[in-house]
Amino acid sequence: MIWFGGDYNPEQWDAAVWAEDDALMRQARVNTATVGVFSWAMLEPAEGRFSFDWLDETLDRLHGNGVRVILATPTASPPPWFTLAHPDALPVRPDGSRLWHGSRDTYCAAAPAYRAAALRITGELARRYADHPALAMWHVHNEYGTRCWCDHAATAFQAWLRGRYGTGPAGLDALNEAWGTAFWSQRYSAWEEVLPPRATQYLPNPAQSLDFRRFWSAELLSAFVAQRDLLRASTPDVPVTTNFMGPEGLVLDPWEWGRAVDVVAVDHYLSATAAAAGHADIAFVSDWARGVGGGRPWLLMEQAPSTVIGPDGLQEHRPPGRMLRDSLAYVARGSDSVLFFQWRASRSGAEMYHAGLVPHAGADTRIFREAVALGSALERIAEVSGTVSGSRSVPGSGTVSGSGAAAVIVDAESRWALETRGLPSPRVRHLDVARALHGALWRAGIACDVVRADGDLSGYRLVLVPAVYLLSTAAASSLRRYVADGGRLVVTFGSGIADPFHRVYTGGYPGALRDVLGVCGEEFHPLRPGESVALTLGGERSTPDGGRGTLWTERLRTDGATVLSRYAEGDLAGLPAVTRNAFGAGTTWYVSTMLADDGLDDLLRAVAGEAGLAVDGVPVSRRVDEDGNSWLFAFNHSDAAVTVPASGLELLSGQEVAGTLELAPGDVAVVREA
Repeated sequence: MIWFGGDYNPEQWDAAVWAEDDALMRQARVNTATVGVFSWAMLEPAEGRFSFDWLDETLDRLHGNGVRVILATPTASPPPWFTLAHPDALPVRPDGSRLWHGSRDTYCAAAPAYRAAALRITGELARRYADHPALAMWHVHNEYGTRCWCDHAATAFQAWLRGRYGTGPAGLDALNEAWGTAFWSQRYSAWEEVLPPRATQYLPNPAQSLDFRRFWSAELLSAFVAQRDLLRASTPDVPVTTNFMGPEGLVLDPWEWGRAVDVVAVDHYLSATAAAAGHADIAFVSDWARGVGGGRPWLLMEQAPSTVIGPDGLQEHRPPGRMLRDSLAYVARGSDSVLFFQWRASRSGAEMYHAGLVPHAGADTRIFREAVALGSALERIAEVSGTVSGSRSVPGSGTVSGSGAAAVIVDAESRWALETRGLPSPRVRHLDVARALHGALWRAGIACDVVRADGDLSGYRLVLVPAVYLLSTAAASSLRRYVADGGRLVVTFGSGIADPFHRVYTGGYPGALRDVLGVCGEEFHPLRPGESVALTLGGERSTPDGGRGTLWTERLRTDGATVLSRYAEGDLAGLPAVTRNAFGAGTTWYVSTMLADDGLDDLLRAVAGEAGLAVDGVPVSRRVDEDGNSWLFAFNHSDAAVTVPASGLELLSGQEVAGTLELAPGDVAVVREA
């Protein structure tokens, strides 16, 4: 069964609407509802006084309708009585100003009063509903990510630092060395002197800022684990998770959190204006979620049925038909659920115009009809649930036969470090570069996994390193061994510049990878918004039409590498832009500028060809079970009909496919392969 439904908030409605919800859920074939995410004030209207009648009735009613319940702990939104009683638990900004109640996430996770109150309501829920037949999963909190710079946070930060660097004078010496406190007279002589990176006169210490990001990931994980363990004690057989905000919105290090949850669950809100790029982003986020979960099936916990608020504040609509196609794209890449925020659009509150499967206009609407069609489609492909997807796990995943196809490294700490003020360009963002490289592979129809910097790369034919700014010597050695053993490695600008303490490798850029790349960078030349530079193809006798580079350039010289393209203008005219180097049994490429999509596509298709990866340009994924049975997912995002080789039973239509699958523009197919 593929879990289908989403956040359900019956506390916002009366009994008449509940009855209508029951009927409409049956019509749409909803089988899962997430309940109680923001209901703390309803469940505990005063400290220590609980009111569960409405939740009892909700779970009983859903169970009677055959709907499984993901029961949430409501700790992301403390009630007004809590903030009145514990104003010190309200979050504080870096400038020292305190945020007040009136929205969600008004808490400091390091405040003892908050942690105690969160465990109290969690314990009550665990005791009351441990044996309820509707309970299918625990959903702890919601979208962890709130940070704070208050005194509680300072105390917790100091304790975390002592755990990282050691206690007493030796620990302080290690911290001073790691943070480079000899600069600007910042050397610490007592732990009490070490504070969060609050608003200050000029630039903050980059290593201090990075450690504070690490600390908050660990502190929030500690808060999650405390609730998780309490729930497990009452319901050891019920899985526990929390919903990640996708790679872009994370304050967390997902690789650490992925080991703490029983199943990875992700919220992904796709901009309705992103057409082909939006489809590529679904692929990137899905591959990321699968990677964080160690290759296991994962859960799409939230997406928008249609409308989202765009970057300009305007409401945007997902085009007709996209609900089905986008939802199946997540399933194709490993999701065992298609869940939404939310079931019914709210009449009031801060998100009253957030879309629901049942919109304000009711059931006689395009959105609800598409929800009904989606529920029917998910029932027809339910057999794929529990199977796995991915480059390494799926031989022949659309394009490849043999070992794993490609992998792109995604690193939360590099993302955090590149957000530090005072770096050469604030516009270089790790995830932007990762999305660009992953998107080029997606457009080529090449399966790709998302892996961590120190992950296992053996078996991948191609590995991409997109602005992985922080690189430990151990991770650099792993990449070096991968290439020496015959791997193909593509490294972009901004990679391997600093160690995990945000200390720059000296001797030339990128210090951690100079030898394997056969290059040495001398100076960074970041570009301004709207600025680009022409490139020429070839070595000493270069030809024009090498495309253009944006965002970043650098003064680069080769140290054994072959020049594939050069800068054609400006101060860097004639100098290398893209290089290729033989290292051991493998090959590396260094890309010192952000190539436009066509240039990046051409480069990675050529690299993929050298790696033995076939390029077909049609987004195709497979899911396989432990017995080798496979299901082919094929999508046509173009404006013209496409043909895909396939044989078996197409589950959505019930039609047999004998060798060739025809896809009209906008079509999707799921084939149980012969």
